[in-house]
Amino acid sequence: MRVAVLADVHANLPALEAVLDDVDACGADRIVLLGDIAGGPLPAETLDRLAALGDRAVWVHGNGEREIVDAFDGRPGEGRTGADAADCAALIEQRHRDLLHGLPLTVTLDVDGLGPVLFCHATPRRDDEFVLVDSPVARWNAVLGGVSAPLVVCGHTHMSFDRLADRRRVVNPGSVGMNYGPAGAYWALLGDGVVQLRRTPYDARRAAARIVAGRHPQAAWWAEQYVTAPYSDADALAAFTEFTRD
Repeated sequence: MRVAVLADVHANLPALEAVLDDVDACGADRIVLLGDIAGGPLPAETLDRLAALGDRAVWVHGNGEREIVDAFDGRPGEGRTGADAADCAALIEQRHRDLLHGLPLTVTLDVDGLGPVLFCHATPRRDDEFVLVDSPVARWNAVLGGVSAPLVVCGHTHMSFDRLADRRRVVNPGSVGMNYGPAGAYWALLGDGVVQLRRTPYDARRAAARIVAGRHPQAAWWAEQYVTAPYSDADALAAFTEFTRD
């Protein structure tokens, strides 16, 4: 079995469409959706596109799914993330909410040549925990405590990497829809004993125009911040490092 891993789509439908074309060309058998799928400018359209994948898709929830469901159900969170979730919840229907509700925190699949692989959005114990490519091994051991799988694939921080943490391999595919660093839509392909970190180019200006034409109230801001002029990996690491301090 070959598995494509798509993390942090963030309702960037043009980026998702470009990646799915690449996924089909690679002949992936399954597609793991690694959370934070609909939190962005085109949530309903993105969920409809992914729902059409049927049983080929394996869904994992991130903090975004939890927050959007809460907002849809009348329990919006506080601060910026709560406001973002409320904006997205206003653009989806009950069927979209039901698709996001009750998704698992982790999924484990046997992948050809790699054995059991644990997939999660942030960490196996929480959907909103920050752990980074340069986090010390002690922190990785803490967040992966009790995990027996030799390979863990996680998202949440939007930067691709492949590293060892005390003899356990940890991979982040990067973000499909809200990348930090060089332009493109990032994902991973697992199978045949190999992990490939992939980047699919797409037309950022055309994507931004499509996003701005949507109904999201912050569409123009979102397109500029995350599509046409994304933050650098250094900026993101500096910001996220603050969240890793206990």
